[in-house]
Amino acid sequence: SCKVFFAKDPLKIVRAQGQYMFDEKGEKYLDCINNVAHVGHSHPYVIKAATKQMELLNTNSRFLHDNLVQYAQRLTATLPEKLSVCYFVNSGSEANDLALRLAREYHGHQDVITLE
Repeated sequence: SCKVFFAKDPLKIVRAQGQYMFDEKGEKYLDCINNVAHVGHSHPYVIKAATKQMELLNTNSRFLHDNLVQYAQRLTATLPEKLSVCYFVNSGSEANDLALRLAREYHGHQDVITLE
């Protein structure tokens, strides 16, 4: 049920830096697929923050932790008052699934229109 994006000539990506990914032959590709557009791959600040957090605790958001609340408060403080609720999810797929469920609950409709 899962197909390779490049079935005729599959890419074997071995590393990434900034907005680029590199294959096993050293060929450089602009990454327009992964969720790195904001800071890029291997960003030193993100690596430092992630390392610091993983040294303390490496888990998902199903468990309570003060950092989740503090982050939600900091984030919502930058947004309009109507945007005062945070839902932490693990991936874009989870975010899309949650958005559909929330929209269906709010509107009471099951129909969805998608673009391919």
